[in-house]
Amino acid sequence: MADLLPVIECEGRQRILAAAEDLFSDKAFDAVSMNAIALQAGISKANIYHYFPNKDALYLAVLRDASQNLRALLHDAVHAHGTIVDVLRHFARRHLQALLDRPQLVRLVWREILEKGAPRAQEFAEQGFADMFTALVAVLKTGQSRGELRGDFDPALVATLLLGANVFFFQSRDILRHYPPITFADDPAGYDAGVVEILLRGLVPESSVDTSHIR
Repeated sequence: MADLLPVIECEGRQRILAAAEDLFSDKAFDAVSMNAIALQAGISKANIYHYFPNKDALYLAVLRDASQNLRALLHDAVHAHGTIVDVLRHFARRHLQALLDRPQLVRLVWREILEKGAPRAQEFAEQGFADMFTALVAVLKTGQSRGELRGDFDPALVATLLLGANVFFFQSRDILRHYPPITFADDPAGYDAGVVEILLRGLVPESSVDTSHIR
């Protein structure tokens, strides 16, 4: 029986996190009560306080859980592939799919940033999103040091472009379906493959690149 206690504890915590994510995403942080979360999770309100001292701590735990999942995607990509190029292709595809699989959570993050601004954005960064970004930058730097990627670009800028392209697709997918030239609105894997190839190869033919500005 004692061996089951950690499992039960973990399951209870996950039920609370899942309920909180659903409600925060649907109604925003300020509109959700701990009573509502307890009802959604099928547990008593007192049980929530066993795991989380207050609503803000629960909210931050939801964000931390999401950031850990994204960091795990990058970790898996690094350990599943030998080249940095393959890592980037794999991670880009999995990252976008993670956004599409948890649309409520993504909307929650952006709603809170838009409504509460810089203080909320700092909280998000501190709950692990900055760590995930830093890890992606480190992957790009590794590619540069190995000679697999050019050494004359800012890896933080490339990480921003890659993640930003995925967030844009998530936010704009329904609109993109109505743009006649677009054929990738329902093909996220194809979209990401194209994005990564453009980042890797650029747009201008190599023979046409003006290198006069390079010292």
